[in-house]
Amino acid sequence: MALPLYPERDSQKKKSEIPFCFPNMAAARRLKRVVASQPGFLPIKSPSEPVSTRRKRVNKNRKKNWNKYSDINDVEEFLEDVRLQERTTGGLLSEKTDDSLFFLDAGQPEKVEQEAPGPAEGKKRKGKASRPLRIDLILQHDSLVPPPKDVLAYQQPNAKKLRRIAQKAEQLAAKGVVPRRQKQLLNRRPVERTVKKAVTEANNNPDRDYYDIWGQESKDSGDPWYLQQTRKKLVKRPEKLNEKPSVLPAVEVIAPGGSYNPDFFSHQALLQEAHEVEVKKQKEEDKIVRQITVNKEDTATEETIFQEQVEGLVEEENEEEETAPDDEEESVVVGAIAVAEKKTERQRKRQRADKIKEQQRLADRRQVDQRQQLFQLRSIKASIKQQEKATAVRQIKRKVKQEAQKAQPRRLGRLKFQPQDLEVQLSDELAGSLRQLKPEGSVLKDRFKSLQKRNLIEPRERAKFKRRHKVKYVEKRAFRAIT
Repeated sequence: MALPLYPERDSQKKKSEIPFCFPNMAAARRLKRVVASQPGFLPIKSPSEPVSTRRKRVNKNRKKNWNKYSDINDVEEFLEDVRLQERTTGGLLSEKTDDSLFFLDAGQPEKVEQEAPGPAEGKKRKGKASRPLRIDLILQHDSLVPPPKDVLAYQQPNAKKLRRIAQKAEQLAAKGVVPRRQKQLLNRRPVERTVKKAVTEANNNPDRDYYDIWGQESKDSGDPWYLQQTRKKLVKRPEKLNEKPSVLPAVEVIAPGGSYNPDFFSHQALLQEAHEVEVKKQKEEDKIVRQITVNKEDTATEETIFQEQVEGLVEEENEEEETAPDDEEESVVVGAIAVAEKKTERQRKRQRADKIKEQQRLADRRQVDQRQQLFQLRSIKASIKQQEKATAVRQIKRKVKQEAQKAQPRRLGRLKFQPQDLEVQLSDELAGSLRQLKPEGSVLKDRFKSLQKRNLIEPRERAKFKRRHKVKYVEKRAFRAIT
């Protein structure tokens, strides 16, 4: 029997509608009396504190006094006693049978005289092998309350849809209609059963094939259509995905001149390489400076400005006189084109005959050239061999170029890859030992540049912070008071 609870809306009732007696306490005591009055109920725990017969009189018209002055310890002790019985015995003692609660004590059974054990058997304690370990006893589940029923285990996703599909299939089967999927199974090509299964080789045969049990390769030799429909046949991995994006190693070893105590010549070679890098950077900067520098000869002066303003005004009359006869010629030409006479039938026949003669002449010429090529087989073969050699040379150069490009970073994004600066120490900065060596560069930056160089990530730049809202300055009263 559940305890009645009043919702929040009851607090809005008038004082005259609130009962004088606390309903929760009254219901709890009623529940206790009903349960205790049941025949055969045996409480395991006795009440810890005696219940006082005298009740304190408190004004129960206010809701804040309900929980403050309500005593439900007796109900909680009763419910705890019920829970304890469920954990220890699996249910209430009043519901148990007598056979499960009592047993007949007929005394100790008579011991059968046994022969004296030997010296080896006497050392072994009786029942030691059958006694469980202490740790196993601690870890055992001591509660007899059955686990709660998992409702989700009995639920089936899309159960209504699957039930509707099954009903439709039964209706089609009653009408004699065969589904499309079953037709495909019936019409597919039968598997050849005459192939003998390969005999498994012995484990001690050193010439047997190596098989990795953790590999991804499947040894299914069934029907390809069946394997595809049952999702047992894996998708073929493209060969392109097996290739590495770059042939460069993950960690590149620095040149010998970068050691803390390098050889003189190797150190000078590294300095020369760093010098060439700096010279190249300086040339690029100089080129930019030259491009943006203004040439003094190109600047406009007063004379050049005046010449541009007067240009075309002095020789205007002479140009009009020279262009006049040209206009007359153009008009004559246009008039001649407009007055062109139409060709006669005789002229058209002659034009067609000339065209046929020209085509015949070209065909004869082509045939003669083909006949002459029979006497030029040697030269033709020589030219073909020369072309093949040139083609082979171009193929080799193309392959060499492709192999060289594999070691170079590709253009993966908007930015171009910028190599990292060489970490070089000058001759006067060299340290003779590792203790005096000063650390240079950053390991994190070196790894980041290595990922970019091996085409694993695209070159990127640091994100710029862009303020979304303007900064608003407010002059407070305390600032004005100080100033």
